[in-house]
Formats: sequence, structure tokens, C-alpha cells
Amino acid sequence: MNAIERALGILLLLTGGKLVSATTLADRFEVSLRTIYRDIDRLLALGIPIDAERGAEGGYRLAKDYLQPPVALTRDETAALLTALALVKGSQILPLADDLQAAEQKLVASLPKAVHALLAQADRIIGIEPVPDDIFHSQTKAKPKASWQQALDGFMRGLLEKRRVRFQHINPSRGEPRMHDVEPFGILYDRNLWYLAGRAVDTDEIKIYRADRVAEIEVSGFRFTPPKDFSIQSLLGGAWLSQAMRRWEREGPSSRIKISHEHARTLGADWYYRHAAFAPTDDNKVIISVPTVKRDQLFKLIRWLGPEAELIEPTDLREELANELKAMALRHEDAEART
Repeated sequence: MNAIERALGILLLLTGGKLVSATTLADRFEVSLRTIYRDIDRLLALGIPIDAERGAEGGYRLAKDYLQPPVALTRDETAALLTALALVKGSQILPLADDLQAAEQKLVASLPKAVHALLAQADRIIGIEPVPDDIFHSQTKAKPKASWQQALDGFMRGLLEKRRVRFQHINPSRGEPRMHDVEPFGILYDRNLWYLAGRAVDTDEIKIYRADRVAEIEVSGFRFTPPKDFSIQSLLGGAWLSQAMRRWEREGPSSRIKISHEHARTLGADWYYRHAAFAPTDDNKVIISVPTVKRDQLFKLIRWLGPEAELIEPTDLREELANELKAMALRHEDAEART
């Protein structure tokens, strides 16, 4: 019996759930204890989860539920699974992408041959339209890169192992990266971007971090117990963005723009601006507070809103905006005169 045949035999003997001693295995295969130890090491190196217990009553056994029964899917169930995989793989960055590919290969290998033809047609019969670029909110776009994948994978491993993660996070409003210690609670995907949700250790707040702004992530040795009442579902529907905006308002300067009620209703339907703060005024208008003082973002919004919009704060941008709008008006007046 060669080493491969013996390793398979050991694997089968360990599937019963009871501890099997090294001496029993050595007697069964008529080899030395040292040979059995080497065989166990080979199985562990292949990723096979073998539990070992020391002592007079100790031995080896295969981890519970490692060997699963054959997957029996109907044709419709297979098609549904293919659609879900195509949707997930449509994202350029995925958590644990290499593990997903390995899992998919194992799943395909376990499926009946009758559905293999359907698998081969997946790209031909299933199409997933990617989310188009949002020109108005261009600041939410990000090109996938290696550090983004590393951030997502590291966060997921911390989540699965229930260990804190430590990373640098780059906040564009601050300009310089800051180190964060976080207890990972979950991840969410919104408009082609991955976000990491967890408890910031220094502030004891649940915060959201854009994965593409995370660098140098590492899983620490500090374990934690996730709160039983937390669900990532509580952050969906834009709830995470609403919470983030309230925090941004506390941490940094905001802009105030006076708009009409009609524009307030329009912005109230926007995926981003609907989470800003709206307040009625005495002259039958609405003040929208946006947690940014970035010139380009504000001017783009006000040009889109039109002449009914008025920038209230920051006051130092009012004259610059007025000059820009005057120059635009002059260009249009000159063009009309030439015709």
C-alpha cells in the first residue's frame, strides 16, 4: 500500500466521529507510528480538518460535518444558483475571492453530469448589467486595486475569527490617513463599492469604512464577542449613510443652501442628498445642510438646482460662485448676440 492509498484509508477510518489512536492506525496499516504521524501531517497540509486529542484516551478524528452528502439540485435550482453566482461575480472586487472560486469549482464537481451542459451555457444565457457611472456623484467611484481586495479579505477574516482588525483609513476631508482599531460586524455592497461595518474601539461607535480607502490591514490577536442584536440589515436602505452624515456634521464643517420646496422633493428622492438635513424657512423655502465645504461639489449642485438656489454658507464661497455664474451668463449672452 502506497502513501496515497494509506492516507485515503486513514481518512475513511476517521469519519466515524470516534477518536482513533495513532497506535490503532499503525497496527491497521502495518507501519510505524512515525509513518502515521507523517500521514496525518500530509492530510493537515492539504487542508483536511483533523482534530487531535492528547493523552491515554486521545487520538484523531475528522472534524464534524467536513464530509457533506452529494449535492442534489434540480435544473431550476441550478439555474437559480448560476444566476446568483453571476450577479456576485459581476463585482470586480469580492470578499475572499480566491475562496469563492475554489468553492465554485468544488460545487460544480459535485453536481450531477446532467446539469454540466447548463453550467457551460451560463455566460450565454445569464447577463448582469453593471451599475452605470453616476456622473453627478462622481466622488463615489473607485477603481479596483490590490489594496482594496486585501482590505476586504482582512476584514472578512477578522469577522469570521471574531478578532479585531487594525488598519489605516484615508478620509478625504482630513487628507492624512489615521489608524483604526475595529471589531468587524459585517460588510455591505452599495453602488459598486464595498463598505466595512464595525465598532470603532476608540469611540465605541459603529462606523462604516469604504474598503477602497483602507490600507495596511491586519488581524490582531484581540478577540471580541459580536453583539447578538446587530444585523447588517439595519444599515441597508441608506441607513448607514444617514448615520454617517450625522457624524460628519458633528465632526466637520457643513454647507447650507436655500432651495425651493420642489427642489427639496427632488433631492429627497436622490440616493445621497435625501440623507442630508432639511429645514423649512420663514420665507417658504427650505435649507439643506450638506456635510461638506468642497467647492466643486457645491458649485455642481447649485448649477444643477438653477437660479432658485442660494448658497448661504460658507460665505467665503458666495462671491466666487457669483463670479462664475456671471461669466457663464456673459458667454450665453454673447452667443445669443452673435446669432
